Amino acid sequence: MTDLDQTNAAGPWDTALEQLHRWDPEWAESCLKMTTNPWTSGVLPRKTVELIGVALNAACTNLNPDGTRRHIRAALRADATREEILMVLMMASVMAIHSCSLGTPILLEEAKAAGVQPALKAKVPTPACDRMRAMGQWNDAWNPFLQLDPVWTDEFMATGAGIYGNGVMSPKLVELLSVAFDASYTHMYAPGTRRHIKAALNLGASMEEIMEVLKLSVVQGVQACNLGVPILAEEIAKLSTMGAQ
Repeated sequence: MTDLDQTNAAGPWDTALEQLHRWDPEWAESCLKMTTNPWTSGVLPRKTVELIGVALNAACTNLNPDGTRRHIRAALRADATREEILMVLMMASVMAIHSCSLGTPILLEEAKAAGVQPALKAKVPTPACDRMRAMGQWNDAWNPFLQLDPVWTDEFMATGAGIYGNGVMSPKLVELLSVAFDASYTHMYAPGTRRHIKAALNLGASMEEIMEVLKLSVVQGVQACNLGVPILAEEIAKLSTMGAQ
């Protein structure tokens, strides 16, 4: 089996690789070797690799339908359950909280500089936030928007607690997936990346396992070729047809 044939069973590529191999076989083979390395290194189980692939493609900062489908299919073939894949999709949704993690501290700082005060609100119970603290999942970066809107923050945390407290995945795998979400080149959220790498190490993840997650985030870059190479081929064919008329 050639390197090109192996992509039918593993890796981030679709049929674009065949066209790329015809146009630039040397670069295609070099890129193929690098991008399929996480599938062949054996550092992470195949199921974990594919679940991370689902995470990177389905993330709300990416939303790549073809890649999401490809890795969901591969994850199912690697014995991932519906519940595991669904949890990844839920995690891919709630990572959008980083809009508030980034924005509300800036809002508080600029409001203070402008002499603007938040409206006074009666203290309300926040049971979901309390549960997140009890689970060890509370992040102090959430304090600013808890201060500004405790009701909505508690509603959001109820959504998050329902994911992270369901026991579908091991805590270590949850942290590895979280590293992928935050380190992804479509997100690059440094505070979260550091937080989840630290948590993964504390849960027994090796440096090599975390490095595989980061490699998978880099490998995601071939989606540029998966998207663009077929379009380039189509447009060249159109020009050729027009020139022949």
